[in-house]
Amino acid sequence: MIATGLDLLLQDTSALKGKNIALIANQTSVTRDLDYSWNALAEKGIRLKRIFSPEHGLFATEQDQVAVTVQPETGCDIVSLYGDCMESLLPDESLFDDIDILLFDIQDVGARYYTYVNTLALIMEAIDGRDIELIILDRPNPLGGIHVEGPMPDPAYRSFVGIFPVPVRHAMTPGELAHLYRDWRKIDINLTVISLQGWQRTMNFSKTGLPWIPPSPNMPTTETALVYPGMCLLEGLNISEGRGTTTPFLHFGAPFIEPYDLKKSLDELELEGVIFRPTFFKPSFHKYSNEVAGGLFLHVCDPESFDAFSTAIALTAALQRLYPQELRFLDEVYEFNATFPAFDLLCGSGSLRRMISENRPFEELRASWKKDEAAFLSAKEIFHLY
Repeated sequence: MIATGLDLLLQDTSALKGKNIALIANQTSVTRDLDYSWNALAEKGIRLKRIFSPEHGLFATEQDQVAVTVQPETGCDIVSLYGDCMESLLPDESLFDDIDILLFDIQDVGARYYTYVNTLALIMEAIDGRDIELIILDRPNPLGGIHVEGPMPDPAYRSFVGIFPVPVRHAMTPGELAHLYRDWRKIDINLTVISLQGWQRTMNFSKTGLPWIPPSPNMPTTETALVYPGMCLLEGLNISEGRGTTTPFLHFGAPFIEPYDLKKSLDELELEGVIFRPTFFKPSFHKYSNEVAGGLFLHVCDPESFDAFSTAIALTAALQRLYPQELRFLDEVYEFNATFPAFDLLCGSGSLRRMISENRPFEELRASWKKDEAAFLSAKEIFHLY
């Protein structure tokens, strides 16, 4: 049986007695019995000074890149760590003045650009040198702790979707990432990780026996999390990533795509672990709202061999070859960054976008990040807690 950091903390809360406590959490912060952490702590006599909520809000009621302004009552102050500018990603420094211990308990999805762990990084920077203990209540990486995917980011492309020096799929837990970030940035911080009990790196989320609670509005299932490290790249294209449907990130499309032509192009690459099904869909909101989009649905038939990032790069390259006039890399402000296109921020540099625009062969594209993967697999082992 897997026990999360929260469940283990609740077995002995003596270290919290008499302390001023703040909690960074959302609706995924639950016990094995699905009791919210703030309620479970209150039952132990632990009163929270305030709760900090990440993007999407405490109960994940808001869509992506939407400022959170209203939160349900929880018995203590709620402070949003997401708004309409970079400055909104951190609270006023005075809100840390009366805090002795800061708890972090949010389910991550295992991708560099998922913003919750980037919120953790910013919090670590904010309390650098302060007399505050940061306690990570660790949770599983739902993709397991073995496989990594994608390139390392160029530090010049740092953004709210790319703070950590890790590949896109990083195979680390929040607690491990916190140790890595403290070491990398030389942060002076009192860091404690309450590690998982019973979790092994070979486990994906389905093997943990824990309940899956969607950590954000467009992350309804663990299968969504599996494809997300690649399919999120479509946020940087004029291609619907399936938002506004019941299966976001599992299918994609646009009015100008002919599904069978695209499937034929991708099938020639013989990508492992995935089958593409031609489809049409009509998003109820977001890109191409109420328009019929042609595209493909991803059926992951072998999670162990499936590589989400390679798949997304392959389909982006195929779209560039088939629809050079229609496909567009979006250059609007993305996650408060107006310097680089969204696709570049997600990839961690502009090199892949340029190579795709030059119609470089897929094998050349894929080879461009393989050295990064190999180097990180070796380097990250010193931060393993499991």
